[in-house]
Amino acid sequence: MTDFVAGFFAPWIISAFILAMHLVLPARTVTGYVRDEQSGGLLQYRLNGLPVAALTVGLWAFAGRTGLLPWDWLYVHRWSGLTGSCVLGLLFSFAVVLPARSTGRRFLADLYFGRSENLQFFRGRVDAKMFLYLAGATMLALNILAFLAHHLMIYGTARSTGVLLYSGFFFWFVIDYLVFERVHLYTYDIFAERVGFKLGWGCLTFYPYFYLVGLWVTADLPDPHTAPWLLAIYSLVFFAGWTLSRGANLQKFSFKTRPERPFLGFIKPQVLSDGRHALLYSGFWKAARHINYLGEILMATGLTLVLGRPALWTVWLYPLYYIALLLPRERADDRRCAAKYGGLWTEYVRRVPRRIVPGLY
Repeated sequence: MTDFVAGFFAPWIISAFILAMHLVLPARTVTGYVRDEQSGGLLQYRLNGLPVAALTVGLWAFAGRTGLLPWDWLYVHRWSGLTGSCVLGLLFSFAVVLPARSTGRRFLADLYFGRSENLQFFRGRVDAKMFLYLAGATMLALNILAFLAHHLMIYGTARSTGVLLYSGFFFWFVIDYLVFERVHLYTYDIFAERVGFKLGWGCLTFYPYFYLVGLWVTADLPDPHTAPWLLAIYSLVFFAGWTLSRGANLQKFSFKTRPERPFLGFIKPQVLSDGRHALLYSGFWKAARHINYLGEILMATGLTLVLGRPALWTVWLYPLYYIALLLPRERADDRRCAAKYGGLWTEYVRRVPRRIVPGLY
């Protein structure tokens, strides 16, 4: 029972530590893309995700190195940790939804999607959305390392190359997000979604525990001895997806912040404008209207394949989740853009007819 309680409250303690470090560590203050609902001014954000995550992971490594906690402690207590994070995410959802004004929808819809578009606490020092992503990313990094540690403790030199690659690529995925934290102020989640169960529970529970479902299945399995040339192909799938996702998001960020500047120095911005709004349709954004979604799906597919166990249906839950998430989101974003841009969006769709996959869809 004591072990269960410790595992249950571990995500609570880690999240509280991340919040405390986010508040006290130096941060850069940047202007975002989203406007405040009350004042109409652009929101300000304090960003220090990378040092916060580095300090948290460093303390985890110190605990493992000194024997304060086993390296795989979070793996051993994964089920109680998952339970605790579920409760934490649910409590957070109620805490942010109940005090807010109803949107006119049914309560369960408000609870799931949220009522408030942008929440900031501690006199603007903490933005709810950005903190949730920071907490989720850091907890995911800790889980990746703990699950990998468990695998290495079992198999030693007989370890699975696929598990090593999967862990390394996923850790890259987390660090990449933190390095480009400011870029994500211009993504769909930040400017289109509200803060409720979907975002709160999603970041505190689903993100750090479900995303690495491949390791839940394979951390205690031996090396499947996947051919090196196949691992190389699967790795290329992952990095092709990363290039599309990161490249597209960076190009959009570059255009939003410096609209006249060629992306990467040579991709000149081609723009549709009606005098009030401007839509970019060059580079990545000429290939498909949501080419970044294709990148996310390819990254998830590459991660799944590199494990070398395609016959295990459970390892496919991660890429299937992205398909289930992004296809409806693309349709919702299309409707939102059609309402916002009108005829300008119609012309953009004519020039960029593919939704996600160039030449196909």
